[in-house]
Amino acid sequence: MSKDSYHHFCPVAKACEILEPRWTMLVLCELLNGYTRFNDIRRGIPSMSPTLLSKRLKEMEKNGLLSREKHGISGEIHYRPTALTQELAPIIEALGDWAHRNVDASVCLEKLDARVLMWNMRRKVNTAVLPARRKSVIQFIFPELPEEQRNYWIIGRPGMEADLCVIDPGVDVDLYITADLRALTSAWMGHSTLPAELARDKISLVGDEMLINSIGDWMVRSRFAAA
Repeated sequence: MSKDSYHHFCPVAKACEILEPRWTMLVLCELLNGYTRFNDIRRGIPSMSPTLLSKRLKEMEKNGLLSREKHGISGEIHYRPTALTQELAPIIEALGDWAHRNVDASVCLEKLDARVLMWNMRRKVNTAVLPARRKSVIQFIFPELPEEQRNYWIIGRPGMEADLCVIDPGVDVDLYITADLRALTSAWMGHSTLPAELARDKISLVGDEMLINSIGDWMVRSRFAAA
């Protein structure tokens, strides 16, 4: 419960006391997307400090939003959403849809983070439609970013969840995607389209023709794009 109570009996006020502490809703989003390990949750919210994430997880456990489970053999900790949080899922999605429809795109695209974009793009990759080979390697390059933040690699294997590398994996690249960060974010979120950004030369594709021709199938856009 937030230390700053509204001192109000209204159910909305009570809900806010639980859900308003900063980052709580974003942590819930990560849990509802299936990420249960501390480091995976952090990768989805890289601007959140480990100390604050640990604090929020404890608060959320206390409020019944998650359960903390320790693996009997490995000792690894998993944080799992409770039925209470599952009940919140459609409300959180509806809130995101509302914001996507009503908050101006220029405002949404003011604060960009390639790490967040790539983490979210990775989990939407449809590996089932990738070329039938051992793996496909797609390198994303953001020329305007500092060198240490410029390159990302998505490695997809048919039928398996795609991997994201921020350090050169040292393997042959099948497709190079060079992009303006704002343009790729806009296209993936549905504020614009990939063909439009390609036509503006804000995004370029070089490499495997099969991957290029099927990009609309394997590079699935954000669910909010439909809103």
